[in-house]
Amino acid sequence: MSDIKKVVVLGTGVLGSQIAFQSAYSGFEVTAYDIDDDALAKAKERFAGLVETYKNEVPGAADGKAEAALAELAYSSDLAEAVADADLVIEAVPEVLDLKRDIYQKLSAVAPEKTIFATNSSTLLPSDIVGSTDRPDRFLALHFANRVWQFNTAEVMGTAQTSPTVFDTIVEFAGEIGMVAIPIHKEKAGYVLNSLLVPFLNAALELAAGDYAEPKDVDNTWRIATGAPIGPFQMYDVIGLNTPYNIMADGDEHAQQLAAWLKENYIDKGKLGIAAGEGFYKYR
Repeated sequence: MSDIKKVVVLGTGVLGSQIAFQSAYSGFEVTAYDIDDDALAKAKERFAGLVETYKNEVPGAADGKAEAALAELAYSSDLAEAVADADLVIEAVPEVLDLKRDIYQKLSAVAPEKTIFATNSSTLLPSDIVGSTDRPDRFLALHFANRVWQFNTAEVMGTAQTSPTVFDTIVEFAGEIGMVAIPIHKEKAGYVLNSLLVPFLNAALELAAGDYAEPKDVDNTWRIATGAPIGPFQMYDVIGLNTPYNIMADGDEHAQQLAAWLKENYIDKGKLGIAAGEGFYKYR
């Protein structure tokens, strides 16, 4: 067993809210932090939705366990207050390097010495961020896949400065919240999951942005030909379009062109994915 008891999740977007709820559901004392009360109000709506999802999809959750997890969640828009006694802070802010560096500088100024910092970055390396922390030995990446209760991998990746004890503690913690820990032996951009997934999703986007095929036809091709349950554009909608946009907008010229197409045709029109009710597809 790890010695982690109090967990703080920074950022209550799609994945941050899932990480917080799954941790609370697994018996940890969890505080969800976001920048203001409006963001926390939206987070509470997401958590209420997760209660219903867990009751429908997670065995045993309908027996009151999902509601109990919700009741135990705490909320804060005051960073110092949120992390005052935290054993672990999991950062899940948008995939923008300067934003992540800024939050770690602020976090380092107020977090206790004991606190472990873990970034849920999906593509950035821990070494891109570690210089903005005051504890390189207690900093690493802990990357979750979307729909954490179902696709329950947790990739653990440190830097050359990460303490082996801290690394092992986070591997243990991942198991304690129902994840299958994937230890990554050295830094790799994209980790395991996104090293496989991002080129696949980009290839699909090139087909649509290049006017070779409609998104629904790309998805049909993939599902029919491979037997996969969903296609790449359905995956985009599950992930939410802002995250891949942020990744591509920081990429090379070709990636930036794809990002611009995605922004003009979908994001600027409010088509952000399932959470918004519409992305490449419409949802009830």
